[in-house]
Amino acid sequence: MEKKWMAAALTLLVSVATVSGAGGAIIKEKQKDIVNVAHRGASGYAPEHTLVSYELGEKLKGDYIEIDLQMTKDGQLIAMHDETLDRTTNGAGKVKDVTLAEIKQLDAGSWFNKAYPQYAKSSYKGLTVPTLEEIFQKFGQSKRYYIETKSPKVYPGMEEKLVYLIEKYGIDKRKLFVQSFSAESLSNMHELDPSLRLIQLLWYTTNADITDEEIADIQEYAIGIGPNYTFINKKYVEKITNSGLQIHPYTVNDKKTMKMLMDWGVTGMFTNFPDVLYEVKNGK
Repeated sequence: MEKKWMAAALTLLVSVATVSGAGGAIIKEKQKDIVNVAHRGASGYAPEHTLVSYELGEKLKGDYIEIDLQMTKDGQLIAMHDETLDRTTNGAGKVKDVTLAEIKQLDAGSWFNKAYPQYAKSSYKGLTVPTLEEIFQKFGQSKRYYIETKSPKVYPGMEEKLVYLIEKYGIDKRKLFVQSFSAESLSNMHELDPSLRLIQLLWYTTNADITDEEIADIQEYAIGIGPNYTFINKKYVEKITNSGLQIHPYTVNDKKTMKMLMDWGVTGMFTNFPDVLYEVKNGK
């Protein structure tokens, strides 16, 4: 009788260990599925929002090319984070007041060499600001894009132009996210094309909290949220994922934080160093 009890106990222990091992394997596989968004390209290593930065993001295993959009005086969508030219070019003034031809004369790379001498390259000098069309032409219709409508109130018609270019270049919408801090802009995008995968960006200055009503409102037009990671916690992440929404925090550049967010259950994250996130996803 005692031998039978011991045998049963041993069998139970083996079963538990097997299940636990399988659970760990499942978790690791889920971690590999986490979306690795190359923030403004591989912007930790190269001038942000240049074709070089986007190419490097791909080489360093980023899943998505992240593109911030501004619009020129003559209605062209360009890749730039700021509403002004001053920080990332040798120009000055607002993008909306300058034509594309004028922007194309600017140096969009030299600033990076001065700001980050440890990653400086002579080839960065003289890089130009790309248009969204040039990006689509360069990388093609099946590439993964993560596009943000920046300051949409400053640029009336931005959403219509974006949808037009997505259609013109036959971009695979299953590999495309469109994000914005503006719920109005995203709702407009949803009306223009309900098939687009939209992400509501959020900015917190204190401990993050979100109500069921807020989640329900977001679900009317979006499939996920993108909060700054600094004020979120495990409970917040679980509430979002349990609702069925995706969650892609930004901008995460160190392994310790990446691992913590993965343990909490995020479905993706933005990073200036996509190679670092790739390593973490693969257990390094």
